[in-house]
Amino acid sequence: MTGRTLRLGRLRRLGPAGAAEGAPGRRRRGAQPKVVALGGGMGLSASLAALRRITGDLTAVVTVADDGGSSGRLREELGVLPPGDLRKALAALCGDDDWGQTWARVIQHRFQSRGDLHEHAVGNLLIVALWEQLGDHVKALDLVGRLLGAHGRVLPMSAVPLELQALVKGHDPARPEYVDTVRGQATVALTPGEVQSVHLVPHDPPAVPEAVEAVLDADWVVLGPGSWFSSVIPHLLVPQLLEALTETKARRVLSLNLAPQPGETEGFSPQRHLEVLARHAPKLALDVVLADQAAVPDRESLADAAKRFGAAVELAPVAAGGGSAKHDPELLAAAYDRIFRMHGRIGPWR
Repeated sequence: MTGRTLRLGRLRRLGPAGAAEGAPGRRRRGAQPKVVALGGGMGLSASLAALRRITGDLTAVVTVADDGGSSGRLREELGVLPPGDLRKALAALCGDDDWGQTWARVIQHRFQSRGDLHEHAVGNLLIVALWEQLGDHVKALDLVGRLLGAHGRVLPMSAVPLELQALVKGHDPARPEYVDTVRGQATVALTPGEVQSVHLVPHDPPAVPEAVEAVLDADWVVLGPGSWFSSVIPHLLVPQLLEALTETKARRVLSLNLAPQPGETEGFSPQRHLEVLARHAPKLALDVVLADQAAVPDRESLADAAKRFGAAVELAPVAAGGGSAKHDPELLAAAYDRIFRMHGRIGPWR
């Protein structure tokens, strides 16, 4: 079978009935679902740490617009994709055994020095080195995943470095009513103003083909949690990826943050997160919106906002204890597992 034939086979969609038992993407009763998680940063890491506990068929599709810290320096100096969010996703997919946890710590380790290596993450350097050696983003990330024993695959959403730009009202506190164009993910994430909208430069970046294939072949797609304007919405601004999200036969879950993010979504209610998502991708449909039950003061308004996407709301305790704004991986895993079981199709997948 040629590579082209294999790819076409993987992309072929199955009809509601009459598909052959051995057709690509077909699930036997009881098989684990194929899950694709989209996002970036610590939000995606939280989702992956939960999802790897309930499925062995997991793919992360990661935003590549970071321009701060070690990633930003490597991007500026070498012209590469920012590796930081990809590294974090790989670390989140490491197992809980000694091998997995040791490698997770190693790739997350940052050098402390007075020289050029200061604050560079080991994993960033490893990923970029393999990109240069292999000349292939996907093969290099797959190789790092095998080294770590990662419980899943990590893919960039695009093969070209992206710049995030935002229209921000009040970015300059001296001009609170003025709308500025703010450039760069790191700057957008920390703006003191109100983000009106975001877009990518280039405006129509190509999606990584393997990421598109994964979304089309998935049983479940999970979007969020994470920095709303700089990690979640950017996936909807890549035309081929948005088309795949719109056309996939997969069920789609939107996982909301536990609290508004200082700067980027300061003062946002849960339903407002949905409203800005709809402005950026009005044709996107969802099946389930997951939120922490303690983070939703107005459940009726959230339900109304979810209905515009065709989605039901599922509330569950998913926060770590002690008032933390972080997700508990075990609780989040339980919530995802419940959603997959309750909202999945009866009988074989598809």
